[in-house]
Amino acid sequence: MKRIILVFAAIIANYVTHAQVKTPAPSPHATLTQMVGLTEVTVDYSRPSAKGRVVFGDLVPFGKLWRTGANLNTTVTFSEDVVIKGTTLKKGKYALYTTPKADMWEVIFYSDTDNWGTPENWNVNKVAYSTNVDPIALGNPVESLTISINNLTNDSATLDISWEKTMVSLKFEVPTQKMAMASIEKVLAGPAAGDYYSAAQYFYQSNGDLNKALEYVNKAVSMVKAGEEVPFWQLRLKSLIQAKLGDKKGAIETAKLSLAAAQKAKNDDYIKMNNDSIKEWSKK
Repeated sequence: MKRIILVFAAIIANYVTHAQVKTPAPSPHATLTQMVGLTEVTVDYSRPSAKGRVVFGDLVPFGKLWRTGANLNTTVTFSEDVVIKGTTLKKGKYALYTTPKADMWEVIFYSDTDNWGTPENWNVNKVAYSTNVDPIALGNPVESLTISINNLTNDSATLDISWEKTMVSLKFEVPTQKMAMASIEKVLAGPAAGDYYSAAQYFYQSNGDLNKALEYVNKAVSMVKAGEEVPFWQLRLKSLIQAKLGDKKGAIETAKLSLAAAQKAKNDDYIKMNNDSIKEWSKK
């Protein structure tokens, strides 16, 4: 009987250990990802609700740094550099803090994003950017804190913070034209040396068309700028292709070039591989 009781107690203890009570979060978590032109913007935050309370000037005191959300830091991530009021904010992830006032808000992008709420010790050196924004009175109250990306164009958008009867809107510009032109120029210029090298490597490793592999690796080698050395890894691949095609003499000559370049770069792996191959291909 005692043994049965002990087993039963163990089962209950195990159940209690693994049981998890699930209830709604007071401030639900939300993630927003929005493409602005060619720049991805992600906002990650928790959304407290007003619940009949006066928010700004009471629940959120005027003149005091606010986490702009609840729980963990509210964060904004830009995949590319953006420009705000003529100042460049580097691409990356930032904690979003604000200091609300009746007639003006300070909006702050802070580089340390690992705080729960506001930092215990504020470091001005971690302020990536800050600016003042005029608040806008809302005709229709917003029950839950809402951070959104609006007013989308190819080159800009606004980061909007809305709650209760107030909204602030911060415009930012994205480098769409610069990115699009770079993409167009790259495509119209044709494949790069790395593209030809990758194609040659694929044909070689997949036992594909070795003549095509040699053609592509030769194109990669030929694209090296005047005065620059051909990368030893490109020459190594060319030697392997030549050897597989039966051109041992040509493979040895190319391997010696790869060896010299690898020695100059002090790459022990390629030095050994080239020496081993030269020795193997030199056998009669």
